[in-house]
Amino acid sequence: MIDFAPLEAWFVTGSQHLYGPQALEQVRANSEAVVAGLNGSGALPIRVVFKAVVTTPEEISAALREADAAANCVGVIAWMHTFSPGKMWIGGLSRLRRPLCHLHTQLGRAIPWSTIDMDFMNLNQSAHGGREFGHICSRLGVERKVVVGHWREPAVQDRIAVWLRATAAWHDSQGMRIARIGDNMRQVAVTEGDKVEAELRLGYAVNGYGPGDLAGHVEAAREAAVDALCEEYAASYTVTESLLPGGARYASLREAARIELGLRSFLAEGGFHAFTDTFENLHGLRQLPGLAAQRLMADGYGFGAEGDWKHAALVRSMKVMAHGLPGGTSFMEDYTYHLDPEGQAVLGAHMLEICPTIAAGTPSCEVHPLGIGGRDDPVRLVFDAAPGPAVNATLVDMGGRFRMVVSEVDVIEPLAALPKLPVPRALWKPRPDLRTAAAAWIHAGGAHHTGFSLALTAEHLEDFAAMARVECLFIDAETELRRFRRELR
Repeated sequence: MIDFAPLEAWFVTGSQHLYGPQALEQVRANSEAVVAGLNGSGALPIRVVFKAVVTTPEEISAALREADAAANCVGVIAWMHTFSPGKMWIGGLSRLRRPLCHLHTQLGRAIPWSTIDMDFMNLNQSAHGGREFGHICSRLGVERKVVVGHWREPAVQDRIAVWLRATAAWHDSQGMRIARIGDNMRQVAVTEGDKVEAELRLGYAVNGYGPGDLAGHVEAAREAAVDALCEEYAASYTVTESLLPGGARYASLREAARIELGLRSFLAEGGFHAFTDTFENLHGLRQLPGLAAQRLMADGYGFGAEGDWKHAALVRSMKVMAHGLPGGTSFMEDYTYHLDPEGQAVLGAHMLEICPTIAAGTPSCEVHPLGIGGRDDPVRLVFDAAPGPAVNATLVDMGGRFRMVVSEVDVIEPLAALPKLPVPRALWKPRPDLRTAAAAWIHAGGAHHTGFSLALTAEHLEDFAAMARVECLFIDAETELRRFRRELR
């Protein structure tokens, strides 16, 4: 579902003919050494490919044009080994559509005090060559990530790795197909949005399908496949006795399996990356797809409840960014507060659809009444989220533009048992505190739905928002409400 293996980031080194062919050969050799070192570090999730030392406007334009045309190129890393006059970059940068990272580094870590001469100085000019490049990028309004430091430093490699993960998500977004099964929950504002602008700005293709389209796939599920999937459930989760073969509710588990098989078939046939449903549009389905949505998210699909296609897309993008990292990523909703003055917290949950990749232990597979939707009691996985630092993110349509809000939180273990709460959940303390974080979120117009991740940091989402040219606001340990409101204005 998510595969980084075919992806590449292209490494382009800036120089000029002024230094002569021998110096340029050394620039090339040094560039290849840096790229080999980055790839050999084990820190980067995507392979970096050295492409060229560019010394003329024509070479620069050709290299960046080729990057834009290459289907597997997710972004360009630029290094100014020597001075590279900025006007040479105007044509190429002004047309570049791939994400850009400016690596402001040099080959050697330290100044060779006893041997440094003007030949060394001419060859190793990143300190001011990078400033010339930075100026022309700013003059042209080119969005990019700037990473400063020696290329062997783990902190530098980690920042490049974050950017690469964001490029993979942005690459995945271009042509992302989202199935909106049924409409959105009636009268809800935040799940609405401009789908034309979303496709223009973010690359998402969002289209609606009737629940009957899915129901046909569900009805076509073969009994042998249903049997096999029920066995998989029993092997993967702690299944309550009533849902085991011979149990009073085993038919409910089989129906959940049938829905999962049908939903997988529907999504695969349409080439979809994400989907939504809503409890108000379940024609042809006997249950709300709870267990199916949870397991599909675990496989990398994006999901949004109540027709919320923006968060289905965001969850998918966060899944791509988090691919291979420890910790999980899920659709989420701020549900209720713990307002004890001794320790305020948020209980996040949803009716059913929280991804089991965030679970602290083995989920329990259970069936309980839903109370809304008018269908049979749905099967779901119940668990507590693993503790640790996490991010909550929202993408909202502000009318004419999109806005992302990112809140840093700390997930904690539940303060007491929750024996009667039949849903997966996460308890967290927002930074800097609940009062400030909730007020800032509300002032920013953030949604009640979010993309939640124990794997990602705010930097991943910051890089992704920059590539999309979407405004991004951060709620973290440094947030002060008065300054935050000034930033909004």
